[in-house]
Amino acid sequence: MKNSLLLNINLWEYEFFAPHWLWLLLLVPVILFFRYNKLEKSEGVYKFSQPLSQLKNIEFTPIKWLILAIYTCLGLGLALLIIAMALPVSPFSNDNDKQYDDGIDIMISMDVSLSMLATDFLPNRLEAAKEVAKEFIDGRTSDRIGFVVFEGEAYTACPPTRNYDYLKQTIDEIQSGKMDPGTAIGTGLGTAVARLRSDTITSKVIILLTDGDSNRGELTPLSAAELAKNKGITVYTIGVGKKGIVKMPINTPFGQIYRETQVNIDEDLLEEIAKSTGGKYFRATDKNSLRLIYDTIDDMETRKMVNNTTKREPPYQPQYFLLFGLLFIFVGFVTEQLLLKKNA
Repeated sequence: MKNSLLLNINLWEYEFFAPHWLWLLLLVPVILFFRYNKLEKSEGVYKFSQPLSQLKNIEFTPIKWLILAIYTCLGLGLALLIIAMALPVSPFSNDNDKQYDDGIDIMISMDVSLSMLATDFLPNRLEAAKEVAKEFIDGRTSDRIGFVVFEGEAYTACPPTRNYDYLKQTIDEIQSGKMDPGTAIGTGLGTAVARLRSDTITSKVIILLTDGDSNRGELTPLSAAELAKNKGITVYTIGVGKKGIVKMPINTPFGQIYRETQVNIDEDLLEEIAKSTGGKYFRATDKNSLRLIYDTIDDMETRKMVNNTTKREPPYQPQYFLLFGLLFIFVGFVTEQLLLKKNA
C-alpha cells in the first residue's frame, strides 16, 4: 500500500471476509466495564505528606481523565484486534496493488494460410487479424500471452510471455506462405494446447482464428479440442471472412492472382470445438466485428477472473489493525501499571 499507516485505518474502505468475528466488538465495553469496576472497588494505600483533613478537600480530576484515556486505549486496541480477526480487505485499493490477480494464460492460434490474404478485410484478412490481435494484447496487463501460427502445419511463433512488445513485434513479422500449404486446424489447436502449462493455477484460454476448412494435419480438430478440455483450457473460435463471394489469392505457374471464390468456413466444427471446452464461436465479417469479438472475449474472461479471485479470496490486510491494536493495548496497559499501581 502506498498510503501512510494512518490513512489505512479507514473502516469505511474495508470489506470483511470473516465478518462473524465483528460480533466480539459487543464484548469490548463489557470487558472494560468489569475491569474498571474492579479497579474502582479495589483498595489501595497511597503515601501523601499532607494531613488527612486537607486531602479530603482535593478533587483528583486529572486522575479521572487519565483513567478514561487508559481505558480508551485498551478498548480501541481490543476493537482493532477483533477487526483484524475479521480479515479486512480494501476494495478501493489500486488495481495494480492487487497481486492476487495472477492474470490469464492465453494462446492466440492464427491461421496464416494463403486464403487469409483475401481482400474482404482491408488490407486483407491476415493484416486485419494481426492488427486486432495487437490491440487485444495492449488491453491486457498481467496475462501471459503466446502466439501460434498454422497453415498445413503449425509452430509456436512466441511462447506465453508478458513481454508484450516482443510479442507484437513477432506478430508483425508473420507472413503467409512460409509453411506447407493447407489449413491444419487440429495441428494449430494442438500446438497451442501443448504450449499452455498444465500446472498453472490461472485460467487458460486459446483464441483460435481461421477462415477455412480443416484439410491437413494428423491431429483432428475434435481430438485437439478433447486435449484442451482435459487440460481445463477454454477455446474461443473465430471464423474470419464475409459470407458469399470474395477475392482470394491463388498461386499459378505465372505467379499469384486473385480470383473470386466462394467462402467456405466449417462453422459447425468451430462451434463444436468451442462448445466442448466451455468457450464460444464467433463469426467476423469485417475488422470492426473482429474487434468486437475480441472485446467480448476480454469481457468474458475478465468477469471469470473476478469470480475466481473471489473464490481464491484476495490477500487480507489486517497488518495495520494488528499494529495499532497492539500499540494501543501496550500503551494502555503500561500506563495503567505504572501510574495507577497501588503503593503498599
